[in-house]
Amino acid sequence: MIKKLLIANRGEIACRIMRTARQMGVATVAVYSDADAKALHVRSADEAVHIGPSPAAESYLVGEKIIAAAKETGAEAIHPGYGFLSENADFAQAVIDAGLIWVGPKPDSIRAMGLKDAAKTLMVEAGVPVTPGYLGKDQSVERLKSEADVIGYPVLIKAVAGGGGKGMRKVEKAADFEADLESCKREAKASFSNDEVLLEKWITSPRHIEVQVFGDAHGNVVHLFERDCSLQRRHQKVIEEAPAPGMDEATREEICAAAVRAAKAVDYEGAGTIEFIADASEGLRADRIFFMEMNTRLQVEHPVTEEITGVDLVEWQLRVASGEPIPLKQEELSINGHAIEARLYAEDPAKGFLPSTGRLDVFSLDQSLFELRVDTGVETGSEISPFYDPMIAKVIAHAHDREYAIMELQAELANTAVWPVTSNSGFLYNLLGSEAFQKAELDTGLIDRILEQLSCPPSPDLEVLNAAHQALNGSASPFSPEDPNKKIETGLSNFRLNAARKTTTTLRDQSGESYTFKIDAKLGHSFRWVHGEQAIVPLNGFAFAFSSGPVRGTGQASAADGAILAPMPGKVIAVDISEGDNVTAGQRLMVLEAMKMEHALTAPFDGTVTELSASEGGQVQVEAVLCVVEPSE
Repeated sequence: MIKKLLIANRGEIACRIMRTARQMGVATVAVYSDADAKALHVRSADEAVHIGPSPAAESYLVGEKIIAAAKETGAEAIHPGYGFLSENADFAQAVIDAGLIWVGPKPDSIRAMGLKDAAKTLMVEAGVPVTPGYLGKDQSVERLKSEADVIGYPVLIKAVAGGGGKGMRKVEKAADFEADLESCKREAKASFSNDEVLLEKWITSPRHIEVQVFGDAHGNVVHLFERDCSLQRRHQKVIEEAPAPGMDEATREEICAAAVRAAKAVDYEGAGTIEFIADASEGLRADRIFFMEMNTRLQVEHPVTEEITGVDLVEWQLRVASGEPIPLKQEELSINGHAIEARLYAEDPAKGFLPSTGRLDVFSLDQSLFELRVDTGVETGSEISPFYDPMIAKVIAHAHDREYAIMELQAELANTAVWPVTSNSGFLYNLLGSEAFQKAELDTGLIDRILEQLSCPPSPDLEVLNAAHQALNGSASPFSPEDPNKKIETGLSNFRLNAARKTTTTLRDQSGESYTFKIDAKLGHSFRWVHGEQAIVPLNGFAFAFSSGPVRGTGQASAADGAILAPMPGKVIAVDISEGDNVTAGQRLMVLEAMKMEHALTAPFDGTVTELSASEGGQVQVEAVLCVVEPSE
């Protein structure tokens, strides 16, 4: 068995791997960049090695530094987690060549499944059904466009080396094809150093179904049933659950058997996931489920599989990497109950899921009702950096049935407080409570169709307003952000000598809106925090900040004035306008790349570009004025 393990990753997944390693008596080594010097995963490890500057390309993606760190600390094995170098066959081979244990599949298996076009060809040979599309080597714009015309719109452009929702574009009509192809290839080149693409028929009622597989060096391959990952934004998963709602036993048996065939076709070892796209227009049927790709690593959503099977997949990974056989046979695996995972991100759903950065002055999850599983790599005081994925935590509910799991997860998210960083907790709460989700009427376009209602916060009620008033006036608040174990003591509220007690008061929220209400000491729940001169109170996952004085403005221009501001630090990768150009409302002006995503900045109204300070390739800071649009008469 492995005695010392280096984890070539950061954040939530690094902390999660350490948890199992600690239980198994395996010593852990963390690696970290400048931005992560004080990160939770660094402090949780037995040892930590600095590997470079904050950008991933200069630290977490430099295989030589990671191997050197393993050698320096005497680590016998390297676990890549997910993302970064986890599916890099050359890095896997370099680890093996260095005499270390690679906790993952063989490099040849990674290569076989790494390019989506070659993987599909291999799956056809293995008898696994695949989606209709174009896998050809001719990558000319003319050929790709003609093939898209033959397939029919809408069509999906996918980077052959893609993953994690990057390098993918849905094209609605022929007129948009060339612009979307250019954007897709540019993102693929930046993310994967490979801008080749394939085309797939866009399935109009798609559900994303995937099967967890596991293989060992002794020729054994098992599946651990399926997950439904249909709820996505920007092709990235938001809610995952296991088992898939509406999956009957016959369909489950067929899809899981196809996944095992796929794994055996590449002589697979370790944890992997076979991803399928299902045409759910007539429910889940085996003849309408097609292979998409294989992820040759541990998935972000692996906890839901662990919860319904009782298996620790990281433990299995370490045992199989040490040469042991898979601990359980297929007939010993079964489904127990239902599990749902919600990904809590630092992002603003109301602004196109724009990532949010900064210090987590308040970060609290309500675990007063249920003991839910929370996988996280941050805590109160941690920084959400612009250099990496903005995940805060994964919250997982496991119950005897789906209805109860939804109820538990909603209850957990209801009083979640994240401040001043913006989070998607309220969006997740609304999504879990939506009629479509409650009825399991799922498909990958659901979020886009109801995004406005999911992003809309509730109006603060009297309970919330009184809770804020009590916090601002010294009444008990559950935890101080500076010391999460220290209660804030109760004090006298609204007391003046020889004067009548004040019965009404006015508070202002972060947008400047005023609320005048009757003070009621009996109202106000216990979930409230004092942050500076503000009271933070959660309601249905949305964090409200109240103050008794005026809200301080930023003094910056805004889109309403025609000033286009950088929403976060990043790099300008495309500028579509020149000074003096006439533009229309919604027209793309430029593209900003930040936190591994492209963000299109658009014109707020019809007008003329009177100032342009951004240039292609330039680095910009948050709230920098990139251009100004003068409105038309």
